[in-house]
Amino acid sequence: MIDLLLALWPLFALIVGGYALRRWDFPGDAFWPAAERLNYFILFPALLFSSLASAPLDNPALPRLAMAVMFGLGLAWLALLLAKRLCGWPAGRFGAITQGILRFNTYLGLAAVASLFGKEGLTLAALMLALMVPTVNVMSVWALTAERGVSLRSLLLPVLKNPLIFACVAGALVNLSGLGLPGGTDRLLGLLAAASLPLGLLCVGAALRPQELAGEVPTLAWNCALRLLAMPLLAFAAARIVGLPPMESGVLVLFFALPTAPTAYVLTRQLGGDSHLMAGIITLQTLLAAGSLLLVLLMLGAA
Repeated sequence: MIDLLLALWPLFALIVGGYALRRWDFPGDAFWPAAERLNYFILFPALLFSSLASAPLDNPALPRLAMAVMFGLGLAWLALLLAKRLCGWPAGRFGAITQGILRFNTYLGLAAVASLFGKEGLTLAALMLALMVPTVNVMSVWALTAERGVSLRSLLLPVLKNPLIFACVAGALVNLSGLGLPGGTDRLLGLLAAASLPLGLLCVGAALRPQELAGEVPTLAWNCALRLLAMPLLAFAAARIVGLPPMESGVLVLFFALPTAPTAYVLTRQLGGDSHLMAGIITLQTLLAAGSLLLVLLMLGAA
């Protein structure tokens, strides 16, 4: 337990630090959107690209890991569609609820994986992201726009424009080509990647909106329970079904136990969803994740 605490508390300290800096208006309101864009378009893609460019793609467990990812997401998606039909949620509300359960905080996930599993775990996480990011993005856009009618173009365009997907694909292609990262390129990408996760966690904290927690307490409570507790249990079951090795199982369960992504708020506002509910879900899940992640990882270690 002490090792888990030592691995996780610095990550949440950065999130709290980002929230405090935003409240103190330092270094200014203009900094945070610019920092998020820098991280999203440059620093974080550099981390994913460099991880996949040198990843051991011959790992025999990778096909089973992909199966477990798609099984978990697919089953959760079918359950959400059934719940929408039974509860009659409008698209704006369904989109917020769906993102609360399916999306994940990538910065926190990769930082936690790096702390707990090292470079090998980071490589597995990057490979998972190549599957999870486009799948979850398509599901999120469909959930928010289905009632208005959705075209194939509107579903796929956000995926094709996503720099994280581009970085994953480019890194995998460089890996398969055998070119590697010559001439100090690996060092350059390493320097960019090193700045990504701390800055990303600070931005996560800066995006928290505690004032949005009022008025939706029951919905917030069960959404958080499903995301932070039920989803990792689903991932653990999927890992057992396909027979994943311990490290692959740990990375899978960890990603399914993460709080939802702060960028879900931006997508919800852009597509006319319930942004008040989405902001509350993001904030409460992020706050509760400090305890739930520790609980899930302790249960995983005891299993």
